[in-house]
Amino acid sequence: MPAVEAKRSIEAVWRVEQARLIAGLARMVRDVGLAEDLAQDALVAALEKWPKAGVPDNPGAWLMATAKNRAIDLMRRGANFERKQDELIHEVGARMAMDAASVEHGLGDDLLALIFTCCHPVLGTEARVALTLKLLGGLTTPEIARAFLVSEATMAQRIVRAKRTLAAAEVPFETPDGTELDERLPAVLEVIYLVFNEGYAATAGEDLVRPGLCEEALRLGRIVAELVPREPEAQGLIALLEIQASRTRARVDRKGEPVLLADQDRSRWDPLLIRRGLAALARAEALPAPLGPYGLQAAIAACHAGAASADETNWVRIAALYEALAAISPSPIVELNRAVAVGMAFGPEPALTLLDAIAEEPALTRYHLLPSVRGDLLAKLGRGAEARAEFERAAELAGNERERQLLRRRAVES
Repeated sequence: MPAVEAKRSIEAVWRVEQARLIAGLARMVRDVGLAEDLAQDALVAALEKWPKAGVPDNPGAWLMATAKNRAIDLMRRGANFERKQDELIHEVGARMAMDAASVEHGLGDDLLALIFTCCHPVLGTEARVALTLKLLGGLTTPEIARAFLVSEATMAQRIVRAKRTLAAAEVPFETPDGTELDERLPAVLEVIYLVFNEGYAATAGEDLVRPGLCEEALRLGRIVAELVPREPEAQGLIALLEIQASRTRARVDRKGEPVLLADQDRSRWDPLLIRRGLAALARAEALPAPLGPYGLQAAIAACHAGAASADETNWVRIAALYEALAAISPSPIVELNRAVAVGMAFGPEPALTLLDAIAEEPALTRYHLLPSVRGDLLAKLGRGAEARAEFERAAELAGNERERQLLRRRAVES
């Protein structure tokens, strides 16, 4: 097999198998850092042997077997295991034999355990996001660093510290159940949501949209929704992400400039993603528990998806849904979005009243969308000079260059 072709084949296999390989290994060795090292060793072996021998019929099984053998070799040579060497090797060997018979059956459990381990509360949010993208998303450290606009060294340190923290805290490799699952699932969903949002509306840099991050979030969200089908917020989150992602192609023009929702060509919205999102929302609504924050946001997104044009959008329903969201998950951002919906449903004056009520919120003092929304409402009232000042202030606060340019144009047009 030619070297270039072999490399492409190995990369494709690795992309598919990495998360499952690390998850299965972590269940055996009870250490996600060691599991990743073993998986990387198996990848190196594949890079050495497959170009000559060809890709095996079952590459995932080949990688797993190679990593398992490496694990046993490490235990045989490890000074810390000398006194209990025979016992440990027997234990790991027995566990591996059992795993070989049940690997497919336990695959979902392993992936879910890996997700919960990467999102364990002993880690900070940034570390959870980085580790999840590394071990489950299959992104390289440089790719994650570029996505979040930090240096490769900074991201590498973040990932290493995260793995060391998990090891030092002796975090068990397992999926929580009962009350603990209910308590920890929001952290998992938050990581997926944060990854998607950074891809959907980048907070900094020159590109408004980073499709790769959106795709990773969708993939992870689908895995979690499938593994915990009775959790309404897992279904609500993937419903929200599917519907939001359906608009990605319409959010920027050919030059990469942002296109506002009201101006988007809705024929470019992806109907398959909309159908998937609506189906997930229906599953969430069919469960006994009421819709949570993600489910309500999905219902709002569904209102947009079901409208043939911006003018036909049911803004009254959206305003009501935001009011319900504010009741169960109050935040200045929710109130800002509610003001937008109220402005569309009932006019700019009541919306400005809502904005005035949150204008001094600390979370919004440096948030560019607050003056942006104010500028839009003031422009609709014919108060051009005030609108211009708000758009200029929003442009100063915006971290993303594309958004900054759009806001400056709106200031000139006001």
